[in-house]
Amino acid sequence: MNFLDMFAMRPGSFAKTYKCFPVSFMEGKDRPDVEHGGKIIMPPSALDALTQRNIQYPMLFKLTNKFATKSTHCGVLEFVADEGRIYMPYWMMRNLLVEEGGFIELESVSLPVAEYVKMQPQSVEFLDISNPKAVLERALRTFACLTIDDIISINYNDKKYEFNVLELRPAGAVSIIECDMNVDFAPPVGYVEPEYSKPAEAMEEDGVDYSSIKIPQTGFKAFGCEGNRLDGKAKKNTSAESSSPLSQHERGIPNYDYQRGKITFIRNGRSKQTESKGESEIFSAFQGEGQLLKKKRK
Repeated sequence: MNFLDMFAMRPGSFAKTYKCFPVSFMEGKDRPDVEHGGKIIMPPSALDALTQRNIQYPMLFKLTNKFATKSTHCGVLEFVADEGRIYMPYWMMRNLLVEEGGFIELESVSLPVAEYVKMQPQSVEFLDISNPKAVLERALRTFACLTIDDIISINYNDKKYEFNVLELRPAGAVSIIECDMNVDFAPPVGYVEPEYSKPAEAMEEDGVDYSSIKIPQTGFKAFGCEGNRLDGKAKKNTSAESSSPLSQHERGIPNYDYQRGKITFIRNGRSKQTESKGESEIFSAFQGEGQLLKKKRK
């Protein structure tokens, strides 16, 4: 291999200036895959030039607007654009502060693989999604790289959601193709933390001591209703306790000799009648008198 062949095989850089237009300017059907992603469409001549320079894959590019000193990074999706033009998502044109037909300088670059990204939703409506992290990770599959301070746009359920790239590691511009990165969220723009008041503070504000309020004793009372006779006659009041109100409730006597860690079983003492019974009343097995079904003949 001679010197010229070695020079031809050496990876080189690609730099060229193009007129940029939004994806909606392309002829044919709409391209939502381009509008809600991070890749552009370049002319076929760019593919020939990149192939001759042995550009490293994946192909990543830096887009710069010299008039506004703005720059971002992107990948390439197809090489079917008109010569001298590139088509890009509208959110990318907005970040570059360029209008339709404006000039953008394109340069091939090599970016490190992403390890960490922190984003801030631009609307609190993103919190209504049941699993926002999974939605964002799936949407980022249409992106090739990320640039810090960019505001990207994704589509979910026919609705646009925008995110501001706040932090990137290990660099300010990273590649997210076939990588394992951690995704973190900052509070959305306009989000306000809900205020929670403690119960003690609420009692102090009302000026009422709820601990001193007595709760009335209510509960089930068996056979507490009034019955009626079938013959229509007046019912005799056989029980004086039936007219007693439910509120009369006798509480038990507390154990004033209670000791912590000791369980005491309090049982009622034996009644006087039980103590006065003689030994004759004690039960004895098989002491009964037998009876015959037939009387004995005399």
